[in-house]
Amino acid sequence: MREGSLEAPVRHPVDWHNPDFWDQAKLDKELERVFEICAGCRRCFNLCDSFPRLFDLVDGSPTGEMDGVKVEDYVKVEEACTLCDLCFMTKCPYVPPHEWALDFPHLMLRHRAVEAKKNGVPFVERQLARTDRNGTLATMVSGIANWATDETNTTTRKVLESVAGIHHGARLPRYAGKTLLKRVASELITVNREAPAFGKRKAVLYATCFVNFNNTDIGQAARGVLAKNGVELEVLHPACCGMPKLELGDLEGVVAQSKTVTAALLPWIDKGYDVIALTPSCALMLKFEWPLLAPGDADVKRLARATYDVSEYVVDIAKKEGLAPGLAKIEGGVTVHLACHARAQNMGPKAAEMLRLVPETRVGVVERCSGHGGLWGARTENFDIAAKVGKPAASQALQRKTAHVVSECPLAADHLAQIMESIEADTAGDGAKPARRSAPHPIELMARAYGLTS
Repeated sequence: MREGSLEAPVRHPVDWHNPDFWDQAKLDKELERVFEICAGCRRCFNLCDSFPRLFDLVDGSPTGEMDGVKVEDYVKVEEACTLCDLCFMTKCPYVPPHEWALDFPHLMLRHRAVEAKKNGVPFVERQLARTDRNGTLATMVSGIANWATDETNTTTRKVLESVAGIHHGARLPRYAGKTLLKRVASELITVNREAPAFGKRKAVLYATCFVNFNNTDIGQAARGVLAKNGVELEVLHPACCGMPKLELGDLEGVVAQSKTVTAALLPWIDKGYDVIALTPSCALMLKFEWPLLAPGDADVKRLARATYDVSEYVVDIAKKEGLAPGLAKIEGGVTVHLACHARAQNMGPKAAEMLRLVPETRVGVVERCSGHGGLWGARTENFDIAAKVGKPAASQALQRKTAHVVSECPLAADHLAQIMESIEADTAGDGAKPARRSAPHPIELMARAYGLTS
């Protein structure tokens, strides 16, 4: 038996239409098999809290082996999984094509799906996952929504914690007063006809829930950088990618979302447009998760082949046509947090590659998980764990001593900024309160380097 595999990881489709997928006894047997291998390896001990929980269960059992762990305790391991995919992509030596064929994140997803089908998804969690509806309503009253959800508003946040289970100290995304689609309609951007890529590239920006409803500056920065480089652009947001439903184990809901978005984007692909997702989690869904959940859907596969992460796309232009001139040094240097869902796309550190195209700019990289995991890290029961998991990444970012810290994942960015502020406060002592930090998307720094934003 080989100790591990040197081949590239191969991910098998999620076999959720097979009745065996939903069989509790067969699920428990597979959990025991995988947990036993993980407990013998322990290479993933420092990735997230799932693995320390598993190892503690094994070590604290009467036998000191998996056969001493109670089946009802398996859920403790699953509850700590953020579906970041790092164990599969970066650590595990037993992923397919190895004959043991471990896929820990998708096994946790299966457990979550079985639980959701058996017991149902709680009402509040279902409502929180309706990001398009929530975003549409909140942008209409963004001032009130942002006031009520700010972590310094202790009164409203205590209410939110009791009603929705969102920790009162978790920094939540702010809502824009105008959606990205509305900004696009009113803020025209001219395509640079002198750019090397002009006439060779046209793309649809898939806005994503976060960029359309929360941080529209990411979308505007992407529009500016791509137009500067001669790319003809359209911006669409037909629906959410379904990642919030995936986190709840609602596989049927995810596939329904995939069909809606695919139907809206395919006509543009037919006209020769590329598709660019503006956040890495959504790019991961379009490129990998959707085809694994709907392996027989040719349209989903065609969309996956046409989809790029925004940093990946800029780097691709640089390599094939060359970037438009005009980039100016980013003073003070940049630390790039490589988001887990960017790394899981298996495309390399594209955000860092992109910013290294800016002349004379010092770029450092942090390759540790932020610990946030979408809504997972904001939940009351997970907030302290998320801060613990993310502290090494935040510490590394502070140690780089650069003027800018960026992350491809906006949720990870806010989470890391909050942890960095906490570390700085502890260092300063005497009750000193550090300035509120921001961690923009790398494309926003590219836009600044081009002089498109201040």
